[in-house]
Amino acid sequence: MKKLTYKNVLVLLVLLCTLASNAQDTASPYHTDFWTDGAWLAGSLGVSAYGLVSVINKDDLTLQELQDLNEDDIIGIDRWAAGYRSESANRLSDIPFYTSFATPFLFLFNQQTRKDAGQLSVLFVETMATTSALFTVTAGLVQRSRPLVYDPTLEIGERLDNDNQRSFYSGHVAASAAATFFAAKVFSDYFPDSKAKPFVWAGAALTPAVVGYFRIESGNHFLTDVLLGYGLGAAAGILVPELHKKKDNNLKVSAGINFEGQQTFLISYDF
Repeated sequence: MKKLTYKNVLVLLVLLCTLASNAQDTASPYHTDFWTDGAWLAGSLGVSAYGLVSVINKDDLTLQELQDLNEDDIIGIDRWAAGYRSESANRLSDIPFYTSFATPFLFLFNQQTRKDAGQLSVLFVETMATTSALFTVTAGLVQRSRPLVYDPTLEIGERLDNDNQRSFYSGHVAASAAATFFAAKVFSDYFPDSKAKPFVWAGAALTPAVVGYFRIESGNHFLTDVLLGYGLGAAAGILVPELHKKKDNNLKVSAGINFEGQQTFLISYDF
């Protein structure tokens, strides 16, 4: 079964990179490369796998560590959330969370972006794989109890459970921000003069913020967990497409020496 799983992942990577390499339409603002993007995807997924193992093998909180927990030891910006717990807020956070993943698929409804679906798929997977790698490694290595662990009415087994010792940082918010900011960035690169850009960016910013609000209300994360997840997710969503943008080949810079032996520096632009 493991061999089959690894084979499926490898086939998926090859398929995605092949689609990307065949999607070099001049109208696309992005450039992708089979080997470079393949290495990026493989590396990100590999780090994510390592991080996931670290998360699964994370130690439970001991009774002594639970007794030593003190709200006064929490920094002021986070202390107010200690003890928060709401199952309804936890369920509500899933609505904007899963909705955010649908935003990049809206490009399938536009002819100009639909023809680059293969290339955009690679960029989106890279964005989410990068976000996942950062989150899983951090969640696996950093020990921080969730706010709900500070609720004395919560069943002791849940307070000690290792899943509740990875508050830092919010993976839900990071993934949501990565997806929505990726969509806003791609929209801006394809349609730089669109009057809808302010609304697209506003929607991209609001969706993960709503996810973060409910993650705090549910007792899963402190404010700083949400803020860091938001920042890292948004950065991945913006930077991955930006790093793949085509350079302006019309702008040329050259240096040399003229007939008098003087150094020259020439900048030219072909219209």
